[in-house]
Amino acid sequence: MAQAWYKVDNVAKVFLATTTRRDPRVFRICCTLTEEIDPDTLNEALRRTAQEWPQFQVTLHRGLFWHYFESTDQVPVAKEENKEPCAPLYVPERRNQLIYRVSYFGARINLEMFHAMTDGNGGFLFLKSLVRNYLMLRHPGTLDSVPTPNSASEADLEQDSFKNFYEGTRRASQTKPPKAYHLRGARLPYDQLQYFEGHLHVKEVLDRARTLGVSLSSYLGASLMLAIYSEMPAMERRKPISISLPVNLRNYYPSETARNFFNSVYVTHTLTDGDTLETVAPVFDAKLKEILHPENIKAQMDEYEKLEHMPGIRPVPLFIKNAAVRFFTHLEDQHVTAVLSNMGRVDVAEELRPYIKQFAAFSSCEGLFTCVSSYGDNLVLGTASSLRSTNVLRRLYRGFAKEGLAVTLYATEVEK
Repeated sequence: MAQAWYKVDNVAKVFLATTTRRDPRVFRICCTLTEEIDPDTLNEALRRTAQEWPQFQVTLHRGLFWHYFESTDQVPVAKEENKEPCAPLYVPERRNQLIYRVSYFGARINLEMFHAMTDGNGGFLFLKSLVRNYLMLRHPGTLDSVPTPNSASEADLEQDSFKNFYEGTRRASQTKPPKAYHLRGARLPYDQLQYFEGHLHVKEVLDRARTLGVSLSSYLGASLMLAIYSEMPAMERRKPISISLPVNLRNYYPSETARNFFNSVYVTHTLTDGDTLETVAPVFDAKLKEILHPENIKAQMDEYEKLEHMPGIRPVPLFIKNAAVRFFTHLEDQHVTAVLSNMGRVDVAEELRPYIKQFAAFSSCEGLFTCVSSYGDNLVLGTASSLRSTNVLRRLYRGFAKEGLAVTLYATEVEK
């Protein structure tokens, strides 16, 4: 049983203060199986999974000085998909309800979570537990030996790792980053987002990245920069393009928390008309490696957390804190052109692999946000876009095709 209540973490406070109708701060992760979903079996698997993850069986409440989670005995129910992806989870009409949902369509299981509760790492753990329990029920006696992905203790899973690993390290003084180019053009009406699911082959992309001497993230980031540059007005091409990349802090600290534990870093570069992937990718890779140095990441984490430890902050009323968070988040957004979140390779027990076709991830946003995940040889780029124009993504995937990569792209329908 999870503790009766606990405060939200630092990242959650940002999400809570900056939710909008277009960006309700919801992410979706999906697993597509090789067989159609049976609703009754899925709901039984969901009940079992909820018992394994009590820290997600919570409702979210607003106090005078902070938001907090409170345990609930509500039973989650999986329904056939009937909403747009990443539909709001924390809104007045859903007051005192669970802040995640499970749906299904065909052979696909969708898990959507309010980002204040957890990050992609926690979401994937929950989804893999659900898939494991579902397949065990659908194929009794054949998968009983498959261990649960939930191997950490309840205390470790509930840990606020920002607070636990804060050391008060001060960052060396840095030059203020320039304002980055912002994607121009009309937005989709009615606060819509359009979602794109691009499929590439992991081996093909890795081979091309290795030829350039860069990581997969740098290859994709540089490709995205070039696609954006091609769509920039001539008068604005002197502005730098800045790609925001969320970083899983569990790679730097011994944490098994299922709560939020990530920071975002920024790779910024000013391109020229003569730039190609051969010139941009190595620069992107060098900058990213420097930013990801452990000392830099830890100093950044401490700088982000230090506000929590400043005298006089705690008794400030919540509405004032939220206004301040929105203001500083707006300033921070001026340094971001687009977001690229590489969630890495999704691994499952060998016994489950014959039943699983692919995984994918998406996140709501105000601009352009791409989540990257891989399973087997399938690399999936899940992009959410608020833009009416699809030119940047068209250029991105045409660039992949010119590189000799096999590409498959799907998109949701929107009203334009």
